[in-house]
Amino acid sequence: MSIKNKIVKELAADYLFPWQRRKRKAQLRKLAACTLGGAAACVAARTLWRKCTAEDLTGKAVLITGGSRGLGLKLAREFARQGARVAICARDEKELKFASIQLLSEGYAVLPLPCDLNDRQQVEALIHEVKNDFGQLDVLVNNAGIINVGPVESMTAEDFEQAMQTNYFAALYAVLAALPDMQARRSGHLVNIVSMGGKISVPHLMPYSASKFALAGLSKGLQAELKKDGIAVTTVYPGLMRTGSPRNATFKGQHRAEYAWFSISDALPFTSMSAQRAACQIVSACKNREGEVVLSLPAKIADQVNSCFPALTTHLMGLVNQCLPAPGGIGKASATGEESESSWSPSWLTTLNEEAALRNNQIQ
Repeated sequence: MSIKNKIVKELAADYLFPWQRRKRKAQLRKLAACTLGGAAACVAARTLWRKCTAEDLTGKAVLITGGSRGLGLKLAREFARQGARVAICARDEKELKFASIQLLSEGYAVLPLPCDLNDRQQVEALIHEVKNDFGQLDVLVNNAGIINVGPVESMTAEDFEQAMQTNYFAALYAVLAALPDMQARRSGHLVNIVSMGGKISVPHLMPYSASKFALAGLSKGLQAELKKDGIAVTTVYPGLMRTGSPRNATFKGQHRAEYAWFSISDALPFTSMSAQRAACQIVSACKNREGEVVLSLPAKIADQVNSCFPALTTHLMGLVNQCLPAPGGIGKASATGEESESSWSPSWLTTLNEEAALRNNQIQ
């Protein structure tokens, strides 16, 4: 075809007869229908494949650290519902007993084990006791953690050390104690509950974010190294969740204002997700041996923005910081959420989280 004829053909395409336009529209509709149908078929096939290949948790031995309240308690309930044998640990024996009684009243018997996860010898004894009671440990869920809220000017070196000890080293101790037996059996699963604070450093959460970045690095490194041993590692990045946990967090500086913004953002339905939904998604990821899972739509959006535009994310976090309370107040002293209540929190804005606190053993 000559160049002239090509040009004429291209120009003619813009001046189709009515019957030709109808034909083209029909072709486009058919193409769109085929595309949507193909996408739906792919989703259905993926769902069916996941369902067929999902690991059966019946009879599996699961240990959940920090399992006496909040997300840990929800995870204990969900794993038990799936038929797993569940052990939970925590420092507070009263909380632990209350949680086990609550689960037993729902028909789920769990093994409550008191343990200070900051003590390596106690952690090793904990893993040993779980193996003695259950025969082996199939799934270790590192969920225990602490959080300090306030400007960096109010934080001390001890705050960072304590966060690293509980959020990172406690998990490391448990992993190192559980690994030899898992490697010998060439089977096992490590689930590390990190946080979006382990992907994006959020202002006024510096010790927490630093320790969660460390845990994320450990978790991804373990995933790479342990694949050869048949051991799965799942790194979980939850966004804000309605667990009722702010009342047990530590606040510094203008502690009442810090508690207000933190507890409100943790309670609003469009910024946070329910702890029950999070627990179900984590257990599902465990059954499907997923390497990484990001929980909640806001967290997924933030993750994608940070991946594509890291400098923009840092700039946005700087703008967020300007909106947060300035240094001052009680300075480097600490107050719990319960000690930091104001007219803003509790209020109608935090209702969902207050209800979650009652359900999730956050209030004794």
